[in-house]
Amino acid sequence: MTIGNIYAITAIAVVGGGLFGFDISSQSAILGTYQYKCYFNQGPDYPTAANPQNCSGPTASTQGGISASMPGGSFLGALISGPLSDMVGRRRSIQVGSVIWVIGSILVCASQSIGMLVVGRFINGLSVGICSAQVPVYVSELAPPSKRGRVVGAQQWAITWGIMIMFYISYGCSYINGVAAFRIPWGLQMLPAIFLFFGLFFLPESPRWLARKDRWEECHAVLTLVHGKGDANNPFVQVELQEIKEVCEFERQNADVTFLELFKPNMINRTHIGMFTQIWSQLTGMNVMMLYITYVFGMTGLTGSANLIASSIQYVINVFMTIFALIFIDRWGRRGPLLTGATLMAIFMYANAGLFASRGHPAPPGGLNNTPEESWVIGGATGKGVIACTYLFVASYAPTWGPVSWIYPPELFPLRLRGKAVALTTASNWAFNFALSYFVPPSFVNIKWRTYIIFGVFCTVMAVHVFFMFPETAGKTLEEVESMFMSGERAWNTRVEYGRIRAVEQGQVDPEKLAQVAHDELAAPVETKVDEA
Repeated sequence: MTIGNIYAITAIAVVGGGLFGFDISSQSAILGTYQYKCYFNQGPDYPTAANPQNCSGPTASTQGGISASMPGGSFLGALISGPLSDMVGRRRSIQVGSVIWVIGSILVCASQSIGMLVVGRFINGLSVGICSAQVPVYVSELAPPSKRGRVVGAQQWAITWGIMIMFYISYGCSYINGVAAFRIPWGLQMLPAIFLFFGLFFLPESPRWLARKDRWEECHAVLTLVHGKGDANNPFVQVELQEIKEVCEFERQNADVTFLELFKPNMINRTHIGMFTQIWSQLTGMNVMMLYITYVFGMTGLTGSANLIASSIQYVINVFMTIFALIFIDRWGRRGPLLTGATLMAIFMYANAGLFASRGHPAPPGGLNNTPEESWVIGGATGKGVIACTYLFVASYAPTWGPVSWIYPPELFPLRLRGKAVALTTASNWAFNFALSYFVPPSFVNIKWRTYIIFGVFCTVMAVHVFFMFPETAGKTLEEVESMFMSGERAWNTRVEYGRIRAVEQGQVDPEKLAQVAHDELAAPVETKVDEA
């Protein structure tokens, strides 16, 4: 049995995104517990008979390395995912990622040393890199245009669910004495990958990948199943099949598929937009603040269970605010949420920096709670203000940059390059995730509250960059997006076309006219190329 409902397909596929969420909170909820600190302790404080929980844990730089090992693996995994996906298909490449995750989780769960933990997390990262790059490609190539943003954005929702579920599992396990407190959560994170591996057997392959392999009957069958509700003669299915054929033919005549093509003059603008979508999503500071939130709240005076509970609230906010994007993102478009999110996040980053600078003071040597990263003290109403701004920051990111950073890159590129292009853009995400994961613990120790100013400046710059360089892709077929870039239309002149594409899908507009427009615009560059020759 092959599942044809796009929402059911999405629900299974985006479990691959949930793996990243599991990893984030399996670290953030555990790194502050005495069980973790004492097992991987590097001083200067060590347990004593009088105080067996007196452990400093790994040093700031070592903890940064432990945290960064996963995005380091993800960077490599994202790069290899493009060729892997083009060779074996979108669906099978995600299955490969799920197998790798299980292997990495076994090593992490069984870690006897920091070195073994780092290796296991690096292998987990390979899996996350493959899945985070190819799940958006897979779902975007299956989804109807009017639902593409919603279903690709579900990847981010799966990440938020993974974060929240694993955080509460880790929080509950923190009451267990001994190493089981962190080994149980690290072992349980294998379960979603096992579900993903077997669930993918019931899903269809990407019709556009099948088309590139000249498997046209299977391509037509998948379009019929997912978009035509079993009717092979459905008008929208017919026009979509024709568009895919024309794009495939155009691509065969005009380019070879290599990574280098992404940097040629006619493609480098799209490559830069896709890469910076993922780079900026990291430079917002969101994933860093999610990973190290217990440090931030520790500086406001929260300790133990109170800290973990307060930290968990932002994970709940993240889950429920993402729902708005899933419902409205195809109507909102891509530019609007990116501009709004960047502006709001900048405001809250600057607000936190101002509160820390004006109302706080340095912590005693060694940091609060034997944690050097908790290097600043701010309490009372001002501390609550920091917590509130942190929650509002998360609420600003969740329906904007969170889902759009996964939705947008697959929409930018032509079929022949989509797998490799999204692999490269996602690798950019993981490269900066790696750098920031390593940078933040030492930055809390050395520059303290000024860390917030750095991220506030990033959010300001990204808002300007989006306005001038990021065109609107919502409400267009993937083939129409290709035509839009060929025409050279200015980013600020592009608009959401949700109503038009919905009318086409529902048969209220003649789809043959849409196909003719796409055909004419695709033909223009070919004629130009012949004239130049």
